[in-house]
Amino acid sequence: MEVEDQENDKYEESPPFTGFAQLWSQWQLLDSVLPTGGFAHSFGLESVAQARLVVLPDDLETYVIHVLQNTGSLLLPFIYTITISPDEQTWHKLDKLLNATLTIDVSRKASMSQGSALMRVAASVFSEIPSLKTMRSSALRNRDVAFHHAPVFGLVCALLGFAPEIAQRAYMFVTMRDIVSAATRLNLVGPLGAGVLQHRIAPVAEELSKKWTNRGVDEACQVCPLLDIVQGCHGYLFSRPFCS
Repeated sequence: MEVEDQENDKYEESPPFTGFAQLWSQWQLLDSVLPTGGFAHSFGLESVAQARLVVLPDDLETYVIHVLQNTGSLLLPFIYTITISPDEQTWHKLDKLLNATLTIDVSRKASMSQGSALMRVAASVFSEIPSLKTMRSSALRNRDVAFHHAPVFGLVCALLGFAPEIAQRAYMFVTMRDIVSAATRLNLVGPLGAGVLQHRIAPVAEELSKKWTNRGVDEACQVCPLLDIVQGCHGYLFSRPFCS
């Protein structure tokens, strides 16, 4: 009986379908239409824009690359670790570790807000993966998880059948997508210019992905710590359409 239960658990944790049907769910996870709250955060871009540190297109491109550098060095290890072991225990462990790592209040709250929204949406949308709803309900009941974005994203990717390398690139992609979108909403670049900018930065994002891919959380670090200080100033802005 115990063996049978283990087999059932294994089946529930595996991608419920494969091939093209599975791809549709994977694409939906990366679609900006999915209401995960990503566009409510500017990754500190609003702060630097109001401080006139980002004015020209070259300034914006440099800032986006710096954000991707931090994302790769600090957060890809969390994505990798959860994708190779997508279970509740690993998720809780990584969530607590990231909560202690993010020392800037604005960054920590943004991560928790985005992760909580993603877990709520994923549990509702991807109903073919019942373990998502089970883990979310348990975490809410026990109040022992902060729902940080990177571990949640990696967990959902793994349960949707993303390979670890693809999940890490996907996280870099959604980060780049969200900050370029924020730049558009802040009128730092037009819609067409945003598309051109994202396409131009894509090779840099790929190189950064290669550099930081498949690393454990013991190697997680920040290579651009100044970004944390900039994002921490967001709460002092007089007018701020973004949460961070």
